[in-house]
Amino acid sequence: MVIKGKVWKFGNDISTDHIAPGRYFHLRSNLPELAKHVLEDADPEFASKVNEGDIIVAGRNFGLGSSREHAPRIIKIAGVSCIIANSFARIFYRNSFNIGLPLLTTDTDKIEEGDELEIDLERGEIRDITKGFTLNSLPIPPFMMRLIQDGGIEEHVKKYGDFKVD
Repeated sequence: MVIKGKVWKFGNDISTDHIAPGRYFHLRSNLPELAKHVLEDADPEFASKVNEGDIIVAGRNFGLGSSREHAPRIIKIAGVSCIIANSFARIFYRNSFNIGLPLLTTDTDKIEEGDELEIDLERGEIRDITKGFTLNSLPIPPFMMRLIQDGGIEEHVKKYGDFKVD
């Protein structure tokens, strides 16, 4: 599975509060409306300018904070196809795969906002088309690729009636 998109760059310690600002708590039951405010506290223009297929690139500890399952959901609803970071908060990492949003971990220092990337999720290969270099990440394991391809664990269970790994 190959993804291609434009980079939106964020720094270290982007929390679930940055992703889904608490002042919009009342929108948790209306995720498309909440997605209009995604990452507003980190970049006020992000939600209005992100396009389908764009990629978030960040530093260390992306998604730290409270376990807001709607945080990765609204990132996906906003059109983001993948997140690449130096590291992820554990709960955010698992919640992302559960909703079918792929994450890769690598040193992101050389990638800049606006770069165009081509990502082979199964090989863990991240090619910066703009600058002409390639980074490597651990490939996404087959059972997690299945979740991504099926659109998340809920869709996977609807399709197979249970969690199927082969």
